[in-house]
Amino acid sequence: MVLYGLKTCDTCRKARKALDQVDFVDVREDGVAKDILDAAHERFGEKLLNTRSATWRNLPESERVGTPVELILAHPTLMKRPLIIDGDRMWLGWDKAVQAELLDA
Repeated sequence: MVLYGLKTCDTCRKARKALDQVDFVDVREDGVAKDILDAAHERFGEKLLNTRSATWRNLPESERVGTPVELILAHPTLMKRPLIIDGDRMWLGWDKAVQAELLDA
């Protein structure tokens, strides 16, 4: 299981603490591979892009064009976090539904 997020993100910290044996990838330092973003975008669509983030608010209108994948490749912190991948299965965020599915499994 791999968790993509930020070291400084409280939600990512909670998810990392709750999940056993999870590999962590800091998207600010390491980015996210395009094939992973493509698969996540296919699964989650526009929800993959965090338009409530400080990164988005500070991004000039002229740079807000493009697909979510293109924007996240250019600005990895625009990705909604955490993105959790286990084989072919994916989860986005750390809400009660994701917690129930991953922790009660």
